[in-house]
Amino acid sequence: MSSLLFSPLRLRGVTLKNRIVVSPMCQYSSEDGFANDWHFVHLGSRAVGGAGLIILEASAVEAIGRISPQDLGIYKDEHVEPLARIVKFLHEQGSVAGIQLAHAGRKASSSPPWMGGAPIASTAQGGWTPVSASGLPFDPRNPVVPTALDETGIQRIIRSFAEATDRARAAGFRVVEIHGAHGYLLHEFFSPLSNQRTDRYGGSFENRTRLIREVTRAVRQRWPEELPIFVRLSATDWVEEGWSVEDSVALAKLLKEDGADLIDCSSGGAVPGVRIPAGPGYQVPLSERVRREADIATGAVGFIQSAFQAESTLRTGQADVVLLARELLRDPYWPLHAAKELYTQVAWPKQYERAQN
Repeated sequence: MSSLLFSPLRLRGVTLKNRIVVSPMCQYSSEDGFANDWHFVHLGSRAVGGAGLIILEASAVEAIGRISPQDLGIYKDEHVEPLARIVKFLHEQGSVAGIQLAHAGRKASSSPPWMGGAPIASTAQGGWTPVSASGLPFDPRNPVVPTALDETGIQRIIRSFAEATDRARAAGFRVVEIHGAHGYLLHEFFSPLSNQRTDRYGGSFENRTRLIREVTRAVRQRWPEELPIFVRLSATDWVEEGWSVEDSVALAKLLKEDGADLIDCSSGGAVPGVRIPAGPGYQVPLSERVRREADIATGAVGFIQSAFQAESTLRTGQADVVLLARELLRDPYWPLHAAKELYTQVAWPKQYERAQN
């Protein structure tokens, strides 16, 4: 039986050589949003390792949309050249290069995880005042209260995503992913836990999902018709009164109409202190539900570790691709090793062929 994990997948005019996707993973290693040699080596290693699609980390569409001052950005034209260098190498290795367009919203202006991840409350320390759907801090103990975006600010956000899409195209990316998960700005608008607005961007499901739909349409208008768009959603907040998987199914149907081609199904992050039943493949059922009920391609992510687990996820119709993060940090060559486990022949880089046996 041939491996589904190593079968090609066509999305619009792009064909992935396999169904293994490098999930966007923040490196907190930029200065003023610029990609550098760390990103080149980090991402290039995963391309040499055989991943079909490599999605660059959350890349801020405006400077105040960075999670930390060390985040990658795509908010000015000067960011394009170093990104294009990375894209060229990834494509030379047979991988497809993608980028996640993001805005951290009220979770912005924080220190990197290895420095505690605490909010940076002072401009003297390099921080700024974040923005959000409502003037509610992520954590009640957070000294930084975000500014609730007005209509002018919302239109600025939409333009920033559209302009970032132009830069992604100029850099040569072939997939863009819109980040609507993990409690960042677009998620803050559609989750009732963080949106207390009373205007046309708050209240009803239609109003709360308005921004992510407008962003998706704006990106689709700027992105070539033959290239796919992914949307990452937190498919549930894991809170009874929060966003649910039923909501995600309904939104996925609308995003498909707006031009999205695949829903990347993550979860959580809207509010702190939530008990999430994390474990191997714990988010896979969310992907399966959205795929089946919204009739759209999906990606499964979350503690996918073994080749057989990934193969089973695809073979049982729970997803169209699997996204790996920590496992690919541990082993950049996971796809090459997985192929061997699944008795599948794949091409190794010619420079490494002598190591196959």
